[in-house]
Amino acid sequence: MKLTIIGLWGGYPKKNGASSGYLLEHDGFKLLIDCGSGVMSKMQEAVQPEELDAVIISHYHPDHIADIGVLQHARLIQGFLGKQCPNLPIYGHIFDDYEFGKLTYKQITKGIGYDPNQVLELGPFKVSFIKTDHPVPCYAMRFEADGKVLVYTGDSSFKDEFIDFGKGADVLLCECNFYGNQNGKSAGHMNSFDAGRFAKNAAVNQLILTHLPHYGNLSDLVSEASQEFTGIIKLAEEFQTISI
Repeated sequence: MKLTIIGLWGGYPKKNGASSGYLLEHDGFKLLIDCGSGVMSKMQEAVQPEELDAVIISHYHPDHIADIGVLQHARLIQGFLGKQCPNLPIYGHIFDDYEFGKLTYKQITKGIGYDPNQVLELGPFKVSFIKTDHPVPCYAMRFEADGKVLVYTGDSSFKDEFIDFGKGADVLLCECNFYGNQNGKSAGHMNSFDAGRFAKNAAVNQLILTHLPHYGNLSDLVSEASQEFTGIIKLAEEFQTISI
């Protein structure tokens, strides 16, 4: 598997950046995980809209779905220009009828509800889910292919159930919206100590901190997380690629 960071900011994109969006590739299959504000502009440095095979959404906050409409329009226009753009499946949960309904657009995209209690077969990936602690329904995801594992937290405060869910992951792509001296629980987010503790107790190989705050010294997030987890810790960076 190859993971490419497209957008990494929490809440809204920092200047010239993008909020949550991650490209996961394996055996030629291109899966976009979340599609926040600015993702479509940035994504075209790595993959074109018509080249995506599927999209999967953790939840329906704007910083994770704001560019879905833009993606739909891009594929519509590329179709007019003669590109092959088959109906693109966009997977999301069904616990918000209004937002789920917007995943389907003409014959351009088709919203498909995932059952969080079942493993989803998606291209070469097996995807399992766990509900997170966030103000709206949100699901963390565990992607498995050829014996490799990526766990993506979506948005959540820390919960003990994450440990078994993330156990032994090659890469933990973990939200880290708060510094260690802040409590993000009421907002439904983790701080740096939470992320480090998650990585340590789940015995993952590598921790990538994402959904980052717009203020402070971001390197402090790494130093704080390293007080809990002694393995590899990196800040998500635009167009950073991680081979899994």
